[in-house]
Amino acid sequence: MNNNLTLISSRNNPRIKQIRAIRQRKKSHLDNLIVVEGIFSIGEAVSASKTDELGVTVEAFYFAPDLLTSQFALDLIREYSELGIPCYATSADVFDSISEKDNPQGIVALVRRRDWQIEDLNPANFAWGIALVTPQDPGNLGTIIRTLNAVGASGLLLLDGGVDPYHPNAVRASMGAIFWHPVVRATFSEFARWAVQHGYWVYGSSAQGEVDYRQVDAYRRPAILLMGSEREGLSSEHRGICQELVRLPMVGRVTSLNLAVAAGVLLYEMVDKVD
Repeated sequence: MNNNLTLISSRNNPRIKQIRAIRQRKKSHLDNLIVVEGIFSIGEAVSASKTDELGVTVEAFYFAPDLLTSQFALDLIREYSELGIPCYATSADVFDSISEKDNPQGIVALVRRRDWQIEDLNPANFAWGIALVTPQDPGNLGTIIRTLNAVGASGLLLLDGGVDPYHPNAVRASMGAIFWHPVVRATFSEFARWAVQHGYWVYGSSAQGEVDYRQVDAYRRPAILLMGSEREGLSSEHRGICQELVRLPMVGRVTSLNLAVAAGVLLYEMVDKVD
């Protein structure tokens, strides 16, 4: 491992401080960088980086020799070190300061993502996907990304703010799927113009929907499933751009489903009934 034989043993090392800043998502100029932890998620990021159109780049690895036992991870470090990618060895104590796990596996990857814009998307590269209005829970967000990967959907649109899609909990819940799909932030008005421009069929999920989701004969493409925030649902403005509003039946005492659960039900219905 060519240039990485010196062990980083201080928590105040500038590289370690930068990793913590990226973790905390405090500096806007670092927004395209993600700290990835978990050997499975790191493996997904590495695989995605080998597909040019995804715009994922592995910038560096940080690892603790005293903690790392995975042969897969050790082979990654050896391979990338030989390619000239920085692989920084740290003491176990320093690694603990950049890890969010109680029992860290001893490796994190610094990954750069592509800064997707809604103008980059069209029916040719984004045949169908989901748009969420101001989602608040990173775990829900990551779970939805994992589900859209499972059904073969194109990607995710985040409208009018909400949680950071690269929050560590979102990345972890996605099980690495976040690296395989465009995740785009936009305002609702930008989304509405884009959907009309490209002829998307927008399906809104709402308790006020006229149709039980199971009664839809077919879901046309290009398509977007539009879902409101966990607290507010879809406003009248949001519902106004939908060609069809569908509802999930509630036959028990609860009046709503967890956002990720509702998204999963509807995404699987949409992949099963394609026009």
